[in-house]
Amino acid sequence: MTTTPDSRSLLTVIILGASGDLAKKKTYPALFGLYLRDLLPSNTIIYGYARSHIEINDFKARISKGLKGDEEKKKQFLSLLHYHSGKYDEKASYDEFEKLISAEEKKQSGVERSNRLFYMAIPPSIFIDVSIGIHGSLISKNGWSRVIVEKPFGRDLDSSRELVSELGKLFKEKDLFRIDHYLGKEMVQNLMVLRFANAVFEPLWSKSHISSITITFKEDIGTEGRGGYFDQFGIIRDVMQNHLLQVLSLVAMEPPVSLNADDITNEKVKLLRCIQPIKMNEVVLGQYTSDPEGKIPAYLDDEGVPKDSVTPTYAAAVFHINNPRWRGMPFILKCGKALDERKTEVRIQFKRPDNFLFSDDDISRNELVMRIQPGEAVYLKLLSKKPGLENKIEQTELDLSYRHRFENLDLPDAYERLILDAIKGDHNLFVRDDELDVAWQIFTPLLDQIEKEKIKPEPYTFGSRGPKSADELSKRFGFIRSLGYNWPGNSPQGSKKN
Repeated sequence: MTTTPDSRSLLTVIILGASGDLAKKKTYPALFGLYLRDLLPSNTIIYGYARSHIEINDFKARISKGLKGDEEKKKQFLSLLHYHSGKYDEKASYDEFEKLISAEEKKQSGVERSNRLFYMAIPPSIFIDVSIGIHGSLISKNGWSRVIVEKPFGRDLDSSRELVSELGKLFKEKDLFRIDHYLGKEMVQNLMVLRFANAVFEPLWSKSHISSITITFKEDIGTEGRGGYFDQFGIIRDVMQNHLLQVLSLVAMEPPVSLNADDITNEKVKLLRCIQPIKMNEVVLGQYTSDPEGKIPAYLDDEGVPKDSVTPTYAAAVFHINNPRWRGMPFILKCGKALDERKTEVRIQFKRPDNFLFSDDDISRNELVMRIQPGEAVYLKLLSKKPGLENKIEQTELDLSYRHRFENLDLPDAYERLILDAIKGDHNLFVRDDELDVAWQIFTPLLDQIEKEKIKPEPYTFGSRGPKSADELSKRFGFIRSLGYNWPGNSPQGSKKN
């Protein structure tokens, strides 16, 4: 089965920035994944464009290293690839590129429509130049043209609005696909199903029963040579403003009218408009130092990072949503690099039961945990009597770990899902312009204050849990960490406290 059963249509995928790391590590492997699943149209051409002069055989060898799968299929996929070098800010380069694309498209027999999907795997500084080049020379003359734009979408409200305005002059909103790959992750996809398809959860989904909701993103690696680039943005722009805010909006929004993309985004936007200004005394910033043995460099030792940089590599912040469902209940968002483990999860901690049968010392909080990565899972922490003659309470779980529950589990990469949806013209998992605007309205005042006051981040050791103040912040807003419980799903990676 293909996404375009009409053999008279041709799809040309054009990757701008084809020689870069993003294209090599994510875009081309995702296209290969779709090819292996037989989800690319039968008539497909893949053209790379970048400034670097690379011979086609060298380019294919470079791309081949990132592809995993059947060797014969890999050869077939590589035969679809083409490459052209040119400038990003010169119309003549795009005009020459157009001639090559058109000539390649004309080689396909029986084709009546040539659709083009443009993937901008490029730095945001050249988004506009490349968009002008696409609009002026490369738009399909007899099919649709769609543009995928990678984050970051600006670095504050003004730059985001300028970017939206300039892109809006060149493309219609229906043809723009702002990609946040977290929206393509399997467990993020499952959030709405868990909430709205299970009668057991929705009645509990409010401040009446929930004490706090924590959304956590942890990486166990540092910036590793990308510090110069990272220093321009910091962890809040890199992760919290987009990935974590998207997850928050899906967790907290009201039920949409339908599963239509606009209806879902409408509810997300309504929810985001209810978020109150973030207070600096409810924010913790951190920056990692070297590991205890001094073998791994500190952030300030990474190449390209100024020695006096105050850019945070860790951030925790408390969000308050002023609506009837959530008013008064904290959402705690935490993200950081160089921590003790790699994971992303949503942790919903429920209130203690209002009864007198058990002492507070016996009763740990119930928690619903949705593990986004790694090892996708949903588990509910609850209390049970420990088997035996004693009436001893023990914390245990109802566990839906994907790798145990689903046989022959083959989860598509998030980029596969998102590229496929762009080919279909489905905006469900992409960021709309007004959603982007209200997200920047939330974060820009905080970012301005941090940069104006040059707030120095709290140091934390590489491989630790992060700044100690972050745990204190969570505790201040009612989150109680259970220290005696080990989720079995962490095996075989090793037992960690959850």
